[in-house]
Amino acid sequence: MDDLTAVRRWTALTALSLGGFGIGLTEFVAMGLLPDISQDLLPRLYADSPARAVAHGGWMITAYALGVVVGAPTIAALTARLPRKTLVVGLLGLFTAGTVASALAPGFGLVLVARFVAALPHGAYFGAAGLVAAAILGPGSQAKGFAAVLGGLTAANVFGVPLITRLGQAAGWRTAYLAIAAMFALTLVFVALTVPHQPADPAGSPRAELRAFRKPQVWLVAVTAAVGFGGFFAIDSYIAPVTTHVSGLGTGAVPWVLVAVGLGMTVGNALGGWASDRNLRRSLLIGFVVFIVSMAVFAVLAHNRYTLFAGAFLIGAAGLFLGPALQSRLIGVAPGAQLMGAAVNQSAMNVANSLGAALGGLVIAAGWGYVAPSWVGVGLGVLGLGLAVVSFRLERRVAVEEPAGVLQPAR
Repeated sequence: MDDLTAVRRWTALTALSLGGFGIGLTEFVAMGLLPDISQDLLPRLYADSPARAVAHGGWMITAYALGVVVGAPTIAALTARLPRKTLVVGLLGLFTAGTVASALAPGFGLVLVARFVAALPHGAYFGAAGLVAAAILGPGSQAKGFAAVLGGLTAANVFGVPLITRLGQAAGWRTAYLAIAAMFALTLVFVALTVPHQPADPAGSPRAELRAFRKPQVWLVAVTAAVGFGGFFAIDSYIAPVTTHVSGLGTGAVPWVLVAVGLGMTVGNALGGWASDRNLRRSLLIGFVVFIVSMAVFAVLAHNRYTLFAGAFLIGAAGLFLGPALQSRLIGVAPGAQLMGAAVNQSAMNVANSLGAALGGLVIAAGWGYVAPSWVGVGLGVLGLGLAVVSFRLERRVAVEEPAGVLQPAR
């Protein structure tokens, strides 16, 4: 895509990033509105115990995460021969329909089903859009391409999620989801008009994409992401009750805490994309160490209404620094199946979402308080770091044992 003008290049990247923006809205707005959603959909349980209702309402987040896990590899395999722009536009249409269904579903059970369906295109979108963005940016920009699309998600957490959260608090959570659906519809039109055609991989096929799962490293790196990143969601899923019940702030402060998280995510994502294109191994290992420390620090800072914002920023920055690194790592260990590698990373991230939200809900429901998920996150982060170390050591051992050129270790 060297013939693109600078204006066309950045317009196309902006359009792809807007898809990430919409995904950030649909995925993360539930976290700020979880008390409102739980009170509306689970009124009897909420009247008896708000904490138990909020913990039960966390299954809405889990259902979305499970939809990503199922949809990412399935869609990646079934659409391997589609031109990537066509795939991206189709996925945005599915997002629009699923989000409308989420807003209109009448009961908690049907809302869970709608959230599952709405999540199916999530991983495939980040995979396909990230590969298109990397092609637009040119060689040597793989992590920066994915960071550009993820940048939409982080921007959503800076101002989109807080604004939609405020809208949901004022006009109802269903109105918030209808606004998100409108955002997806507008993005679909923008992508269709601005993103250049990119043909499908001529060697692509469902069999070629599924062949990635034969590689032990793909499974190991996916588990690393699923476990290691779970701490972010253990904390972020319950950021609203931490703000109101632990720090003592009012509900009006919740959107501002989400802004702090989003600003951190934006900074971390940009630094992570830059660092990962230079030294992937170092970025991943150091990133995990900083992430573990940040979760422990958040557990301390959350008790003060002033330092809560610093802790929220730190969690967002440390967590999203890992995003481009994990994405590039999975693509690197799945040669010949780039779309599947990119999509599987999103599945892994949403296993992390599901795992973090579920474990966080369990410790809250057990009566250990709203800060307890932070310590769950520390444990998950330590496990993730250990798995990353094992992955790199195994890769190095294979590189020594196999003939030259068989395996290219991460830099």
